Amino acid sequence: MTKTRDDLFRFLEGLGIRTETTEHPPLHTVGESRHLRGVITGGHTKNLFVKDKKGRIFLVVAEETREVDLKRLHARIGAQGRLSFASAELMGELLGVSPGSVTAFGVLNDSQGRVTVVLDEGLLAHDILNCHPMTNEATTSIRRDDLLRFFEATDHAPLIRPLEASVDDEQEPQA
Repeated sequence: MTKTRDDLFRFLEGLGIRTETTEHPPLHTVGESRHLRGVITGGHTKNLFVKDKKGRIFLVVAEETREVDLKRLHARIGAQGRLSFASAELMGELLGVSPGSVTAFGVLNDSQGRVTVVLDEGLLAHDILNCHPMTNEATTSIRRDDLLRFFEATDHAPLIRPLEASVDDEQEPQA
């Protein structure tokens, strides 16, 4: 059974993790959420739910302003070949969310460990991180170290990678 927002909050509470949640109208894109800056402090996330050519599934959790180059991301995260967006059906099955609500917290629903979490190294500069709590109608603020504890508790230790484009990205990765 798919875990809900209330299930998420109970899980976090069971770990002794305190959060703060701000309700707002549904937000589907980073652009729509920008009006909340200043109201909700900390690092804001954007999430990419992608798969490689071998079917390995990745949830990329990046700082909202990060320009992630999908054509080169596979080399940074150890994927097999270029990445493509995974289907909404697979998203619902593995994360329990729909497009527009993708969240780092979605791995609570991935009990089989099929999703590899990739966490943007730049995001870790923030003490507080902001993610949707299984719905895009709210934003939950959580301490960085508590989000890492959440990942560990769900058996989703993240790959921490620099996702910012660099000069090295100008050249095609060698095979």
